[in-house]
Formats: sequence, structure tokens, C-alpha cells
Amino acid sequence: MGQDTAEPVTGTYPDELRLALLTAAEAREAVELLRLLERLDPGGRGPAAGQLAADLARRLPAP
Repeated sequence: MGQDTAEPVTGTYPDELRLALLTAAEAREAVELLRLLERLDPGGRGPAAGQLAADLARRLPAP
């Protein structure tokens, strides 16, 4: 096999600031909604929603 001679990928990036995917307030609301789903659907997707809520909550900064 020959040596890879592909040029590296380069690009330009805009200088303006980008918004976060979620604000902290939006993330906290999502956690609350996931916890609600956990309570409303204990036999279906509720446990997975609860686990995701717990994982996300651990990543959030303290209010």
C-alpha cells in the first residue's frame, strides 16, 4: 500500500460568536421534562428517560 498523499483538510471559521446548543436554563428544563416522563411512563421509556436526566443533571453547573 502506498503512502497517503491527501492534503490536510483546512477551512475558515466565522469570527462571530456562536450560541450554545442549549442554555443552562433550557438544559434544566429538559431534565425536568425527562424526569416527568420517567414518572408518567414507568413501564416503558421512563427508566431510560430517568437515567438520561440523571446523566444530564450531573453535567449542569450549579444554579
